Amino acid sequence: MNKASSVIPLSKHEETPVYLGATAGMRLLRNENPQLADLVMTEVSNSLNSYPFNFQGARIITGNEEGAFGWITINYLLGKFTQKMVWFPYYEEGQDIYGALDLGGASTQITFVPSGYINESTSDILYFLLYGKEYNVYSHSFLCYGKDQALLKKLAKDIKVDSNGILKDPCFHPGYRKVMNVSEIFKTNCTDEFRMMHSFHQVEIQGTGNFTSCQRSINELFNTSYCPYSHCAFNGIFMPQIKGNFGAFSGFYYVMEFLNITSASSLKNVINKVEAFCSTPWKEIKENYSHVKEKYLSEYCFSGTYILSLLLTGYHFPDTSWSSIHFMGKIYESNVGWTLGYMLNLTNLIPAEKIPSAPLSYSTYVFLMVFFSLILLAVIITAVLLFHKPEYFCKDMA
Repeated sequence: MNKASSVIPLSKHEETPVYLGATAGMRLLRNENPQLADLVMTEVSNSLNSYPFNFQGARIITGNEEGAFGWITINYLLGKFTQKMVWFPYYEEGQDIYGALDLGGASTQITFVPSGYINESTSDILYFLLYGKEYNVYSHSFLCYGKDQALLKKLAKDIKVDSNGILKDPCFHPGYRKVMNVSEIFKTNCTDEFRMMHSFHQVEIQGTGNFTSCQRSINELFNTSYCPYSHCAFNGIFMPQIKGNFGAFSGFYYVMEFLNITSASSLKNVINKVEAFCSTPWKEIKENYSHVKEKYLSEYCFSGTYILSLLLTGYHFPDTSWSSIHFMGKIYESNVGWTLGYMLNLTNLIPAEKIPSAPLSYSTYVFLMVFFSLILLAVIITAVLLFHKPEYFCKDMA
């Protein structure tokens, strides 16, 4: 806010709106301690009110909204809502709308326009009227399946009562050692399903660095054996069949960028790189990435493997559709995330009505003029040849 105060001209302070939206971390806190969550939001609001801006309020947004705002951001920046080809009559406006994949610390969201009408679980279907076109959008947020909470869930699941506090974990590098308090693992509601009495108060994680075993352990977090609908994601949650291209941002992008696989050509190449990274000794990893904070560095093996499990096992992306997932950090120098979509929605910067068709750009106009001129020239040349040498063409036809 201090930075904003220095960048925005003083004369514009009072008319500049400020919005605050809180996401999964606060949703989780509200579930565990509503009074504390209210206190946090009150303190944040009081702080923002102390600045000379037009503060519009703070609230905890729903998971569906978070996913939808990310979806709006991606397609707004890519120009998908207004992109069309007026001279090509068989082009369906909006047919290339992107889906959105968001991964945070406490939750993950998937949002896309499904094929056909949905009449099974309408609670995850949101309606938008943007630029004169209607969109029925599927959006679901999986609380406790952000990468930080998912790691705690996996650790809670893998701790054995008779292990004497030793956990040999394939999702950490060989030679890695870390001691954690058991209470830290079970500090959130996300690990309640694995809560039990342990005779020890601390657990020592010993890394073994095996991608296949790590993925097998992570896959146990996704219950795909039960589905009361025609199609589900996991844990009995309705999700239509995956369709089209997807933009994957936030945690998806940051983890894959670190592993240098945002532009990998195939799923096989991605798996090979994650597997090689996980099997690298911890001592070597620390030497190669000495500039990265140890807490974050130690979790990239888990995070990379978790992303693959979430996409393939949780969301059921086919192996052959890996090229349809585009890891995005920025689009045209603008950060990709839910916040821009949130602001666009609150300020009504995306009109419901269709905007007037803009005139053709100069380059398009020149192209069309040259194109039709060449067609006209070809017609004239053909006509002249037919007029002067008709017997030549008749001969060829015979």
